[in-house]
Amino acid sequence: MDSLFGTDGIRAVAGQYPLDYSTVYTLGKVLVSFLREEGLEPRVIIGRDTRESGEWLEEALFLGIQANQGEAVSAGIIPTSGVSFLTQKHSFSAGIVISASHNPYQDNGIKIFSSQGIKIPDSWERKIEEATKEATEDVKRETIKVSPQSSYGQAYTEFLKSRFSHVNFKKKFKVVLDCSNGASSFIAHQIFTDLGFNAIALNNSPDGKNINTKCGSLYPQNLARKVVETKADIGVAYDGDADRVIWADENGIILNGDHTLFVLSRFMKEKGLLTSDNIVATTMSNIGLENALKKLNLTLIRARVGDKYVLEQMIKLKANLGGEQSGHTIFLDDCQTGDGILTSLKMLEAMATHNIPLSRLVEDFEQFPQLLVNVQVAEKKNFNQFPEIMNTMEEIKNRLGDTGRLNVRYSGTEPLARIMIEGQDNNEIEGHTQKMANVIKKYLGPK
Repeated sequence: MDSLFGTDGIRAVAGQYPLDYSTVYTLGKVLVSFLREEGLEPRVIIGRDTRESGEWLEEALFLGIQANQGEAVSAGIIPTSGVSFLTQKHSFSAGIVISASHNPYQDNGIKIFSSQGIKIPDSWERKIEEATKEATEDVKRETIKVSPQSSYGQAYTEFLKSRFSHVNFKKKFKVVLDCSNGASSFIAHQIFTDLGFNAIALNNSPDGKNINTKCGSLYPQNLARKVVETKADIGVAYDGDADRVIWADENGIILNGDHTLFVLSRFMKEKGLLTSDNIVATTMSNIGLENALKKLNLTLIRARVGDKYVLEQMIKLKANLGGEQSGHTIFLDDCQTGDGILTSLKMLEAMATHNIPLSRLVEDFEQFPQLLVNVQVAEKKNFNQFPEIMNTMEEIKNRLGDTGRLNVRYSGTEPLARIMIEGQDNNEIEGHTQKMANVIKKYLGPK
């Protein structure tokens, strides 16, 4: 039987293992037992994104939790960070998010937060996984009415607005919001409007199947065009659960999470808000970010890919800013996990303070050419079992020297090897990428 947990919780096609009804129901029961073993009252808050499968997955969790005399409460459709915030704020022992983030609607996922509002550690995942596998048996599917408590969603939106009550947004920014037909669809526009922005919302009419469909953070091209067309100051693109955000500047140029870290690390340093000279990112962040931060006398620390690993490093180093190139940004003074809406408002605060457009804020960040290639694999064997793969990696690293980087890893959710190469010359890195891809296909690709 395959593992339940990947790099970001459980993720699969909804209805298939491990997101079949019986396994999810059992997971709810097991979580209650686990919380009791940890000396915690089994109170769990659950939120979800807009996928059609979210309803029955939530029902399965509710019934499993209740079958073991636990208490389940629904926050309804809400960003991932909303569940993190509410779990800690309202003293729940655990929070659950039902979402597959940027994946297509057929997929779904389950992320579990501890009572501190942070994703549970790998050791907890292993215990819950083992117990769930041992206890799972066929369960007849039931339908119940789960009624979300709207007060929780309101508490989360009020929290976000309160973080910016002190900011004087001198200019009434025009902001285009791409909600990806996901969890931000019902709250983002209202929050920005309440704070006085001229907000234009795109892709905020979810139907259960259109989440992430040619929109949001994976497809920002339409957003960029809309920004130019409407003469907006900034375009904001969320993913399905709104825990990440990428940008289009006023000229329609698309910017990513590395740009976010550059702009906001400089802004926070100028304001005396950084608790450390270390900014935490991952192995995927561009070497250009590392160079730009050095000029600010800041050090880029690279964690494993995954925002939970970024957070672990931040806590270890007492850093309060970190994130991923994909758009997760963690402001530890505000929230324990990435929050796309919070990040958007922070970026606008930086723009307002400097009184310059976004394109000017990022002009000191020189991004190196970077290629990302996915190679399908039959199974995820350790690369060091194959001398030719290891020799090719070493050869490419030596050729790149100090002016580039190579990172090869497996996807946590798909049968893919991910190759990332960056350097100063596009043609050079294209050649290196093709060479690396060919040798991985030779030994690990489907036969």
